Amino acid sequence: MQITDVKVRKLFDEGPMKAIVSVTFDGQLAVHDIKVINARDKFFIVMPSRKNPDDTYRDIVHPINAQFRSMLEEEVISAYNAALEEAEAEANEELATTL
Repeated sequence: MQITDVKVRKLFDEGPMKAIVSVTFDGQLAVHDIKVINARDKFFIVMPSRKNPDDTYRDIVHPINAQFRSMLEEEVISAYNAALEEAEAEANEELATTL
């Protein structure tokens, strides 16, 4: 299974959650609401989940093995970093035009 697209839907400045991402696999299946989290100076992803009646959470979709999780995490965090750089460049460009 190949990751064919990663879209950063929203960036956050405050708190540990830094982005919400959608990933497309093989151009056929999209998974939405993957969260990019920064905690203890490390970035990682959290898969979409649902709250159970007993107030616990259960992943709706998740990687089956560590190798695929690592590949997915690497692709998502790379897309997050690119989106962050793009947002910073746009902010700098906007600032330069107002001066």
